Amino acid sequence: MLDIKDAKVAIPIVLIAGLLWSFGPYVVRHIDGAQQVPWQYLFTRGIVIFTILNLFLYLEEGNDFFKNYTKIGISGFIGGIGLGVAMITFIYSITNTSAAVTLLCLAAMPFITALLGFMFLKETISVNVWAAIIIAAIGILIMAIDNTGKNTILGFVFGIISSIGFSIFSITLRWRKETPKFTTVAIAGMFCAIVSAFMITINDLSFLSSGKNHALFATHGTLVCLGLILYSIGSKHIPAAELTLLSLTEVIGGIFWVWIPLLGINEIPSQSTVIGGFLIFISIIYYSLIIRTNRRFIGLN
Repeated sequence: MLDIKDAKVAIPIVLIAGLLWSFGPYVVRHIDGAQQVPWQYLFTRGIVIFTILNLFLYLEEGNDFFKNYTKIGISGFIGGIGLGVAMITFIYSITNTSAAVTLLCLAAMPFITALLGFMFLKETISVNVWAAIIIAAIGILIMAIDNTGKNTILGFVFGIISSIGFSIFSITLRWRKETPKFTTVAIAGMFCAIVSAFMITINDLSFLSSGKNHALFATHGTLVCLGLILYSIGSKHIPAAELTLLSLTEVIGGIFWVWIPLLGINEIPSQSTVIGGFLIFISIIYYSLIIRTNRRFIGLN
């Protein structure tokens, strides 16, 4: 893999990764009848993620790439399931509430990860980090106030569950750092495909949707994989504090693409979503300043 050691080069690479991920909600918004085809979406997206990542690993490591699966262990298995659950609940969140609410729920991931690390890995949480967690929690509660409708509250809950799933994936990487990360993500893709195939079968649904929809399903899976590959190249040389701030590219970009009228969606966040999101952004910036002296690198490999 291309090894970028200069942070001045690594930072824009990670920003591009976040930019690619930010187009996910915009792609989903163009799916015809997205609420009626979540399992078809997850099946196709899961297969695409599994295929592209294994092809990437093959190009990187040759025929020995399959040996990564023997190194997964319990941490990789749990991480893959957690990430798979996050992928599944993401589509149910974004099709039942605004893209802003879904993305802002995901933006709270650093704090959920900190709490899980405190609970399961005995990692300490400083008073300042607790303050950032509380600020983010207040922001989430303010957003929840505006999501009291039957579908919108469901979307909000799924958004929180998705964030927890991503956090579980992050925690398993800290738990056993030698776990092959890309292989874990590939397992998550296969998990989505298997669960989706099961749900499609027992509900007597068709695996097929329209050609347009399948193109969008595959496009989203490709964006995820390309973003991961770029992220892996740049993130290994950027400290955790900077990466936390850079992660906002996905959130801000995702909200912007579905809002800007020129792109045809014009999804305007509600006032409470803007206020709650502002508090979450403040908490993330504060959190990044707190851990700025932490030179821990958290890149994928």
